[in-house]
Amino acid sequence: MKFIRLIFATVIAGLLAVGCGKPAPPPPAAPVQWEPTAAQPRLVTTKLYVGPTDITAEMALAPKEIMTGMMFRTNIVENEGMIFNLHQPQRAAFWMKNCPKPMSCAYIDPQGVILEIREMEPNNTNSIVANSDNVMFVLETARGWFERHGVRTGMVIQSESGPLMDALRPPTQR
Repeated sequence: MKFIRLIFATVIAGLLAVGCGKPAPPPPAAPVQWEPTAAQPRLVTTKLYVGPTDITAEMALAPKEIMTGMMFRTNIVENEGMIFNLHQPQRAAFWMKNCPKPMSCAYIDPQGVILEIREMEPNNTNSIVANSDNVMFVLETARGWFERHGVRTGMVIQSESGPLMDALRPPTQR
């Protein structure tokens, strides 16, 4: 009888020892995606030559600059805008989250050719998806700027320092 009790006690102790290890660590928390909460400071600008006119554009080159864009801006000047370098051709999709003013945008290919011009509504969180998968730059302006200045699809945009591909490289690549 003592032998059976000893075996029973050994089995119970073994089972308890297996179940008493450290608890499994919780799964890692999902990374918190950064989201802007205020307008970004004015970015470095360049003069762009667009068809028959020119515009001064802030250059959004870094990921956070691109993600923030014109969010929270309440004053969009007629001959100013923001140009985004997406760093590789893609099917761009822009939205107007936290953008209280209506804007227009041009989807532009790597050679600086305007592929599409789209109108964007204030605070609209629906993406405005480009028809082309060859968009590398996007120029945002005051609503209707392209039409008021005779700028159409097919026109080429250049910067004061040459083609967009050269002028809009991030500082680390210049």
